[in-house]
Amino acid sequence: MRTRAVILAGGEGSRLGILTAKRAKPAVPFAGKYRIIDFALSNCVNSGIFDVIVLTQYRPHSLNEHIGLGRPWDLDRSFTGGVRLLQPFQGRQATDWYAGTADAVTQNLNFIRRNHPRNALILSGDHIYEMDYDMLVGYHEEHDADATVCVIEVPMSEASRYGIMATDESRRIIDFVEKPPDPPGNLANMGIYVFKLEVLEELLLEDAQRQDSRHDFGYNIIPRMLELGLKVMAYPFDGYWIDVGTIDAYWAAHMDLLCKPPSLDLNDRSWIIHTRSEERPPVRIEEGAHIVDSMITDGAHVAASARVIRSVLSPGVYVGPDALVYESVILTDSYIERGAVIEQSIVDKGVIVQEGAHVGERSETSDTRAIVTVGKNSTIPANYRVGKGAVLNVDLDITAVLEQFPDGAIPPGTRVGYK
Repeated sequence: MRTRAVILAGGEGSRLGILTAKRAKPAVPFAGKYRIIDFALSNCVNSGIFDVIVLTQYRPHSLNEHIGLGRPWDLDRSFTGGVRLLQPFQGRQATDWYAGTADAVTQNLNFIRRNHPRNALILSGDHIYEMDYDMLVGYHEEHDADATVCVIEVPMSEASRYGIMATDESRRIIDFVEKPPDPPGNLANMGIYVFKLEVLEELLLEDAQRQDSRHDFGYNIIPRMLELGLKVMAYPFDGYWIDVGTIDAYWAAHMDLLCKPPSLDLNDRSWIIHTRSEERPPVRIEEGAHIVDSMITDGAHVAASARVIRSVLSPGVYVGPDALVYESVILTDSYIERGAVIEQSIVDKGVIVQEGAHVGERSETSDTRAIVTVGKNSTIPANYRVGKGAVLNVDLDITAVLEQFPDGAIPPGTRVGYK
């Protein structure tokens, strides 16, 4: 066997706030009909890699339900390959919750080494991009590398969020520092690695014995390889890639999809992003509705005189008469009543925005933009105004909002429903 893929999908994703209050970060909905993990899974099968292990941990239920046996990705295979979802387990030896990305792989080495694949492809389950992993693996083998790290140039202003590396003229990595406060460059680690399996095993087992290690690929494994003089190559990527690990990045990634041309072409039939689709009726758009540069998913209903501008509507969303949705992401089965206004906001599943409510505030400059987030199954009372940057917790009871803000306004930046 040439390559086995391992997708790290156990992250809590705390920087996504209420979007991960009841789901793992890779299970967060994206672009109307998808989940974030769909991109890594689809990249695997589109690259001819049909042997995939998904390592879950935090709130795995929705992720397990979404992936199931892997049929939408042609990964429901009985004998060779397929997808397997593995969670932390208690065995005869000391095991625990994963202490880091490398520890997650270490605890599952018995599964990863089965049938003796030559390479282990380590992926993050929470990035949005399209990549041919077969070309990556070919590059790795052509250079006879012990490991290959996918890299991308990022703006210097964002470089401190990433592992930053330096390479020689052959693209061999000669220096690596994880999330430096004062970055020496902007060549960033994408969290996509190919290892020779025997090299990876030795490194992980050594790292597991180190008490001072964070058991992380970026902080420990890659720097240790450089320290030992192993051959670590950089694989440059010049396509669209974004880590949607924050509310701002998640919102921005959706806005990127609405550009002309879009940053990521989801209509490309040569590279299909597969997903488990819901059985929904066709979109219904009534006469007089006004829709501009938006993505509308099956089961959505836009009423007469409603306006949807540069926004994404997920399955089953209803936008009532005279309502406005502007530069916002509305998740499944949310209901926006007559005359309500939603601007530069993210509204989770099953939210009710009552008649005449105004959520968020339009901003023309990124310096002052603050995205409103409304948690799953919450209700915003009629005619209320929610200031920019406010966060409304999941399952927010309308009575609690009325009692806490009797004047009908939730101030900017307020966190509502938190003790």
